[in-house]
Amino acid sequence: MKFIKRKNLKKDDPFSVEEGSNRIGHLDEFSYRLEWVENVYAPERKNSESISKAFDYYRLYLISIVIFGLLFLIMGRTAWLQIVKGDYYYKMAEGNRIRIERIEAKRGVIYDRNGSSLVRNVANFLLYLIPADLPSANSKRDNLLDQISLALGTKTSEEIKSLLSPIKRNSLESYRPLFIEDNIDYEKAMRIYLLSDNWPGVVLSSRTRREYNLNTYSMSHILGYTGKISQAELEKSGDEYLPIDYIGKMGIENFWENELKGIGGMKQVEVDALGKEKKIISKQDAEDGHNIILAIDLDAQKKMEEILAVSLKKLKLTKACAIVMDPNNGEIISMVSLPAFNNNSFAKGITKKEYEALISRTDLPLFNRSISGEYPSGSTIKPVIASAALEEGIINENTTVLSTGGIKINEWFFPDWKPGGHGVTDVKRALAESINTFFYYIGGGYQDFKGLGVDKINYYEEKFGLGEQTGIDLAGERTGFLPTKEWKESTKKENWYIGDTYHISIGQGDLLVTPLQVAQYTAAIANGGTLYRPHIVKEVVSDAGKPFNMVNIDPVRKNFISLDNINIVKAGMRQTVTSGSGRSLNTLAIEVAGKTGTAQSSTSKTKTHAWFTGFAPFDKPQIAVTVLIEDGGGGDVVAVPIVKDFLAWYFGDQTKNNK
Repeated sequence: MKFIKRKNLKKDDPFSVEEGSNRIGHLDEFSYRLEWVENVYAPERKNSESISKAFDYYRLYLISIVIFGLLFLIMGRTAWLQIVKGDYYYKMAEGNRIRIERIEAKRGVIYDRNGSSLVRNVANFLLYLIPADLPSANSKRDNLLDQISLALGTKTSEEIKSLLSPIKRNSLESYRPLFIEDNIDYEKAMRIYLLSDNWPGVVLSSRTRREYNLNTYSMSHILGYTGKISQAELEKSGDEYLPIDYIGKMGIENFWENELKGIGGMKQVEVDALGKEKKIISKQDAEDGHNIILAIDLDAQKKMEEILAVSLKKLKLTKACAIVMDPNNGEIISMVSLPAFNNNSFAKGITKKEYEALISRTDLPLFNRSISGEYPSGSTIKPVIASAALEEGIINENTTVLSTGGIKINEWFFPDWKPGGHGVTDVKRALAESINTFFYYIGGGYQDFKGLGVDKINYYEEKFGLGEQTGIDLAGERTGFLPTKEWKESTKKENWYIGDTYHISIGQGDLLVTPLQVAQYTAAIANGGTLYRPHIVKEVVSDAGKPFNMVNIDPVRKNFISLDNINIVKAGMRQTVTSGSGRSLNTLAIEVAGKTGTAQSSTSKTKTHAWFTGFAPFDKPQIAVTVLIEDGGGGDVVAVPIVKDFLAWYFGDQTKNNK
C-alpha cells in the first residue's frame, strides 16, 4: 500500500513526500519506514523538552475509598433487607395477596356436679378493621370511617381515628385486626354485612360470647365471666391471642382459661384488593376447649343463697357468706357471697355508667367474701387452740380450769362472756359453752399454768391452714393474718404482752382468717385430721365427654394431730349442739357438731360478726358448713338458724342423702 502523492509541496517542506523512493520524507527529524503503513515506529525526539501537569495519585486514593464505601453500604443494606428483614418484607408483600387467619376454637362448657349446664356459647357479631387494607388517601379513608360510624351508631369517626392513629401503615401491626365494636344486634349486623362488601379493610365477623344460665347471682363469683382481651393481657400472652379475642376475666373462666379456651386453628386464604377473602388455600381445624364439671351443686347453691337473703332482709343487712364443703376430699358444694352481681352484664359488655354504679356501692357486690374477706375468727378458732393444747400435752381430756368470770393480770382484766363465770370446766365443756377463761389458760398460761404461747399457737394454726392461701382454684384468695412478736415490734413499735396472746387464743386481737380457711380446718377436724385443698372444679373432660384431667385431691397434710385428740375436740363440738350455744340444731334428724363465734368488728366497736362452723352427720361427716354474717351480732342467734334451715333442706331430700 502506498501513500498518495501530495501536490504543490515545497522542497524544504517537512511534510514533503517523494514517490518511488525508500524515503518519502522527513518531518522535524521524525523517521518512518514506508514499506507498510501498519509498521509505524514511535518518533524519537532529540533534545526536546516536555511541559505537562503532574497527576495527583492521592485523589485517586480518596476516590477509591468513596467508591468502595458506597459499594459496602449498598451491599450492607442489601444484606439487611434480604437476610435480617427479609421475612418481614416477605410477609408484608404476601399480605397483599395471601393472608393467614385464625379459626376460633369453641370454648368449653361448664357444668355443675349433676350435669346442669351453667353457661353456653352464643353468636356475637363483631366488627374490626385491617388497617393495611384501608384506603391510603386520607379523604377516602375519612369518608369510609364516617360510613362505619353512621352504620354502627355507637362510635364517632373521630373515636375510630384515634384507634387507628398509633398504627403505622404497612407495618406488621397494620395487618392485625383492630377491634371496633362487638355485641352488634342482628339487624344492624346484616346492614353492615351488605355494606362491608365494598368497604376495604372492614370485616364483620361472627364469633361467640358467653351467656350464663343464672338462676342464682351468687354463681357469678364462682363462674366469673369472659370479656374482650385488654392491651396488657394481649402483650403478656404473646402470639396466643388476637386483639379481637375474649379471655376469662375472673372466677373459673379466668383460673381455668387454658383448659376452656381450646387451641385456635389456622387457614391460609387468598384476598382481593379490598382485603376480602376469595379462596381458602389451606386449613387447619381448631381444637375445641375442654368442658369442666364443678363440684358445685346448683340446687344447694340456690338454697343457701335463698336462706341467706331471707336472713339478711330480716336483719336489714346486706353482707354475708356461706361455704359448704365435702370434708372427705375438699370439694366445694356451695359457696355463696352476698351481695352478688350479674356476670351476664360483663359478658355482654358493661357500660361505664353501670360499672361505676357497681364499684361505688359500699357493700361491694364484686367482692367474694368467702375467699377474699379477712375477719377476726371469734370463738370458731377454739377447736384449733384446743387441738394444739391436747397435742402438746398441756391439757388432756380431764384437765379442768375454774372459770369465775375472767382473769386479772395487774390492772388488766380479761373477761368471760358470762358474768360470774362457768365454774369448773374441761375442754369439751369449754368448747360447747365457748368459755374464754379456759382458752386464756391454755393459750397464754396463768400463774403456774403454762400455756401454748404465741409461737406454738401460730405453729398449729399454720398446720390447720391459717396464714396462707388454701390453694382454691379461684383468683383473689387472701391469706388472713397470724400476728407475731416480731411483727408487733416492727410495725406497732410495741412489745408483745400476755394480753395479746389471750386475745388471739379466743379469736380476737390482730388475728384474721377467711371464711374458706375456717371451712377448711373444720373439714379437717370432721374427717379425723386430714387437711384437703378446697377446690371448685371436680373434673375436666373433653368435648366428647372423655376424662381429660381429674383434679388432684391428695391431702395437703395429715396426722399432724393424733386421732385421739381430734376425737376429743369433735366430742366438744358435738356437745355445742347437745347442750351448748348451738342447741337449736339438736332438733334436726341428723346429728350435727359445730362451734359458734361472735367476733368484734374491726370497723365498729359496737357491732360483731356472727359465725358458725360445723359438720354433719357427726359419725360419718358428709358436709362441713361455715356461715358468716357481717355485723350480724351473736353467732348463736344469727348464724345457727341459717345452718339449721340449710341442713334440714339438704338432708331432708332423700336423693341427696343417698349420694
